Amino acid sequence: MQTQLGSAAFPRLLRRSLSYIPSILYSLHSLLNLFHFFRFLSNSAPQSQKHKEMASPFLSNTTISFSSSLSSSSLPRIAPSIPFSSIRSNSTPRRILTVRSKIREIFMPALSSTMTEGKIVSWVKSEGDVLSKGESVVVVESDKADMDVETFYDGILAAIVVGEGETAPVGAAIGILAETEDEIAEAKAKAASKSGASTPSAPPPAPAPGAASTPGPPKSTPAPAAPTVAEGPRKTVATPFAKKLAKQHKVDIESVVGTGPYGRITPEDIEAAAGLSPSKKNVGLAVVVETKPAAPAKAPAASAAPSSLPPPVPGSTVVPFTTMQAAVSKNMVESLSVPTFRVGYPVTTDALDALYEKVKPKGVTMTALLAKAAAMALAQHPLVNSSCKDGKSFTYNSNINIAVAVAINGGLITPVLQDADKLDLYLLSQKWKELVEKARAKQLQPQEYNSGTFTLSNLGMFGVDRFDAILPPGQGAIMAVGASKPTVVADADGFFSVKNKMLVNVTADHRIIYGADLAAFLQTFSKIVENPESLTL
Repeated sequence: MQTQLGSAAFPRLLRRSLSYIPSILYSLHSLLNLFHFFRFLSNSAPQSQKHKEMASPFLSNTTISFSSSLSSSSLPRIAPSIPFSSIRSNSTPRRILTVRSKIREIFMPALSSTMTEGKIVSWVKSEGDVLSKGESVVVVESDKADMDVETFYDGILAAIVVGEGETAPVGAAIGILAETEDEIAEAKAKAASKSGASTPSAPPPAPAPGAASTPGPPKSTPAPAAPTVAEGPRKTVATPFAKKLAKQHKVDIESVVGTGPYGRITPEDIEAAAGLSPSKKNVGLAVVVETKPAAPAKAPAASAAPSSLPPPVPGSTVVPFTTMQAAVSKNMVESLSVPTFRVGYPVTTDALDALYEKVKPKGVTMTALLAKAAAMALAQHPLVNSSCKDGKSFTYNSNINIAVAVAINGGLITPVLQDADKLDLYLLSQKWKELVEKARAKQLQPQEYNSGTFTLSNLGMFGVDRFDAILPPGQGAIMAVGASKPTVVADADGFFSVKNKMLVNVTADHRIIYGADLAAFLQTFSKIVENPESLTL
């Protein structure tokens, strides 16, 4: 019985095995077709370079067929088999697929919401340097800080369009990035065309044809650039590239006298201290300074300008705004369009002064105390922390970010203590010191100076007893704090005593904040200052 079953099962197993042969042969046939196809692609070199259009052989009228030594009769009829040997391209010649490398532009970035143009402080890289994605290329001075600009692509810095000390609008090309060395020449030509397109904006300041040619020879003397050193800050300030050069050439940066704006140490200063040949860019800056004495020769042409400008006072010197000063001027002019009102309030500071003496050894400043008190009061009066940006609605801010005005060399900036109501006093004071250091080094990030919802300006340390502050654009109120001074006061029983009082003036946007709202806020602020125990919680 078992032998009969075995003999009966053998033919069945044989038939089943034979049924797989067509599938196996078809798979081999497909692999052979693929082999011939890739062989055809590798052998189809371009016969002529006249065809510059990009196309695929399958888009033309070329017929491509494949053949195999296997018989198609024994294979499944899924796709027709055609001989590979017959290749016909009678109608349309074969077109070649070409890939061209890219030439990219390095644009002037918008480093803040109010920035319209930027100034090149220094180029960290030079023409011909190989760049990697994320690497710092140039240092740009925005309206509030100096920031390193990184490249978003790998490549070669083929050309610099905007040199050091020059300005360019946001979005303008400041450099050209080539992908390969073969494209450097094309990139330089592109840079030359861009610089040539920007040069027509330079001639308008010199409309007098006769006077333009005569002051040419004296331009080579760079001596007038030296007086700018006298205006330099007490603290040594150098560009990032200058610091890098100082390390490379082992130059003591503290002993170098900067010739940049406000005494800033530039790469040329380091090169001069190291005994290297000076860069050509300093000469260009000196030429700009030298052209100023030639202004009297252009007096007839200047008379054609609008007569609204008063005549220059003899012996006066015109100094253009720095980028930061121009930004401050623009913001102050914009603030004039906002209807504001001012409210003053006297605050007794005896308890606050006593608390300050206790926490001062721990690094807490009076500015941190006032910012914390203002933040706690704003938490109870969110309307004063709001703003009106479109003239039609309120914008309630969920965060209480106290911006504090700080005077620095060449301008004014407002570092922001973010979430000041949520930070404890000691952490807030530490954060404030870090912000001040970064502000004076012009290293603040945009979110560290443009995210304020309420501004505090304190001139009390200078002995100023009262002043009014100008409302910054985009905010609802600004507080001006004067000095605390002994004042004779009378109590309810008619007895006189001497208490320390400071006068606080708040300027507010009258479109969203009314007198009663501001008075209630000042009362809350006064209670917190007069009972400052909650500030240390």
